[in-house]
Amino acid sequence: MAMTNYVNVIGGGLAGVEAAWQAAERGVRVRLYEMRPVQQTPAHRTDKLAEIVCSNSLKTDEPGSAPYLLKEELRRGGSMVLEVAHATSVPAGAALSVDRNKFAEMITDRVEAHPNIEIVREEVTEIPGGKQDACPPVTIIATGPLTSDALTREIMRLTGDDQLYFYDAIAPIIAADSIDMSIAFKAARYGKGGDDYINCPMTPDEYAVFFDGLIEAKSVPLKRFEDTHWFESCLPIEEIARRGVDTLRFGPMKPKGLYDPQTGYEPYACVQLRQENMMADAYGMVGFQNHLRYGEQERVLKLIPGLQNAEFLQFGQIHRNTFINSPKILNETLATRENARLFFAGQITGVEGYVESVATGWLAGINAVHVLHNKEMITAPRTSAIGALCRYVSNVETKNFQPVNITFGLLEQLPVELRKKHRNKRERHMVQVERALVDWDAWLGSFQRTDAKVQRREG
Repeated sequence: MAMTNYVNVIGGGLAGVEAAWQAAERGVRVRLYEMRPVQQTPAHRTDKLAEIVCSNSLKTDEPGSAPYLLKEELRRGGSMVLEVAHATSVPAGAALSVDRNKFAEMITDRVEAHPNIEIVREEVTEIPGGKQDACPPVTIIATGPLTSDALTREIMRLTGDDQLYFYDAIAPIIAADSIDMSIAFKAARYGKGGDDYINCPMTPDEYAVFFDGLIEAKSVPLKRFEDTHWFESCLPIEEIARRGVDTLRFGPMKPKGLYDPQTGYEPYACVQLRQENMMADAYGMVGFQNHLRYGEQERVLKLIPGLQNAEFLQFGQIHRNTFINSPKILNETLATRENARLFFAGQITGVEGYVESVATGWLAGINAVHVLHNKEMITAPRTSAIGALCRYVSNVETKNFQPVNITFGLLEQLPVELRKKHRNKRERHMVQVERALVDWDAWLGSFQRTDAKVQRREG
């Protein structure tokens, strides 16, 4: 499929484009394979690279948080995806959210214009180079959670392991001018970031009517598998509701930090809507992923005060996400244990989240170049967020391997003396972030200087 002086990147999602960019920026020719529009997925709508199909939020960018640390490492590491995210950002309080259309368009334009990247629009059905190939091409598989059936079978054959999977769901999007602002109000939780969200407040009686309607609503049947494995941080709202009458009020409908200007108090429950694009003409329902039938969605969601006349630009839907049993397959470099010239990156590795996917693409892209140049591969510092993610997917207990977002629970703990000194959790997290970034800068400078010397010598 490709000569060995290329890096092949399979998949044009967030991880794939970041991997391709990092390799190309280091002077290596890249073939980036994207099967859309030749072969579509159940969730994508366009043929653009890095199309976001779920929430448009890249999560909080508040200093002192674990997601902030991950973003800051990537920013300092020259991430193209993070640069475009900031260029196409929309108001979202302390979160970094993007105009999904402009985001995909800008990334596609940049990748298409890069002189070292060739985009190949075709479905890859077999992994380049087999176990018997003495010198297989350097390849990064970044096909994401919606890997095609043909390639999934090939990955299963290569890994010799059963496919792991879980179901994921997409939240509805509503036309802004169909929201009743005489009922809804603009505010961000605890006033962070300004009035960036539209909030639909509920009284106890209104919540009870909505809850009963949701519980009774009919879902789309799951056809492909008998068992359903939901990812806990992305549960459909109807699944959350079945766990108890108040679970939604302490989950996606929590009113904490939101004050209804009509009453001056926190409502009993509240639905938040987040701006989807720079035009501010579309708002996504935060945390309202579901797999109800479309007619049922419209009926139930219009029970929410302020949405009684809502026009739905997109209904919620469900799709299958696929990921490999990475701890049995990958090293911390993201290369496979059996073939150092084959890498995996993105959600297929078992990281969950847009920025987490970008991070693995960033590292895989750099290491692919190192392999191509017969250099030692790099592993991120143990104190860093990227290092923590790669350590998790390559070393965690495999009995019940589950996708993970970046959290402080994954990061290396502070020494005992610092934990004793900083007993306040927020203060301790700030110290962790500061320490991680000092280590990150030192490590980044070290290997970037080495890379620059190699490029000058080979140039």
